[in-house]
Amino acid sequence: MPAPPTSTAIADALIHPRHPFARHLGYVAERDDIAALTPWTAADGPMPALYISHGAPPTFEDIAWMRQLHDWARALPKPRAVLVVSAHWESDSLGISSSAPTELVYDFGGFDPMYYRMRYDTPDAGLLAARIRSVIGDAEHVHEHRGRGLDHGAWLPLKVMYPAADIPVLQLSLPTHNTTKLLQLGRRLRSLREEGVLVIGSGFMTHGLPYLDWSRPDQIPGWSSEFDLWAADALSRGDVEELASFRVRAPGLPYAHPTVEHFTPLFVTLGAATDPTTPVTTAIEGFAMGLAKRSFQTS
Repeated sequence: MPAPPTSTAIADALIHPRHPFARHLGYVAERDDIAALTPWTAADGPMPALYISHGAPPTFEDIAWMRQLHDWARALPKPRAVLVVSAHWESDSLGISSSAPTELVYDFGGFDPMYYRMRYDTPDAGLLAARIRSVIGDAEHVHEHRGRGLDHGAWLPLKVMYPAADIPVLQLSLPTHNTTKLLQLGRRLRSLREEGVLVIGSGFMTHGLPYLDWSRPDQIPGWSSEFDLWAADALSRGDVEELASFRVRAPGLPYAHPTVEHFTPLFVTLGAATDPTTPVTTAIEGFAMGLAKRSFQTS
């Protein structure tokens, strides 16, 4: 007897069949019929760490971008759990989102009401919460915010990558923009990868929303392309020092990142790498609404 549909699947079934995300779900179903995602085992070695340019609800209308995200996920073993450090949760001290299923955070405005009805009800993440506290250690308290669900920096890309919502997910807050401390935080999370946990830094490679010309969405501002090229070059060489000096070395910084929270999760990703100075593997590049959606994985 088949399992009853989940609340996530019930909400997804209400999306108009001609909507691009409904078409994406059809694409995912076709791929799953051919071959299901292969669960991670120790024989696979550590899961990679990812940096994802996560986008906003219009990502659900971009077929090409959704396929890039999902095909990237399908190229990896299915993780046992996912830990996300999102640009949208800054906190002076370390916190984790609720380990028990709770409501999503719809931290965006001005979009179609359908996006505020979306669900991503993942399994209990209590075991992951315990492991996070263990690897962080006794020197720093990790508070669980039991009323906080996943924000769109986490659930939006994961809903595209793993739409079944059958993987435990937690968020870890972004406690600082000090690159050295973020690299150290990533290093403390590194051992989770050896247990099949997918560690994700979620931001956007450029995020100069105030400086976009919304009347010309296909235009790529010079500051966006220049910053992206600078970052791509440094990442291709494993030049962590160059990236960590972004405040004085990155071209177009005041426009590409008038605030830096969408760039700095990158340093958690690099810190979680086996060797942060190894060149990364780029999974997604290009632009959306003039912003660089460059995303990559480390080993």
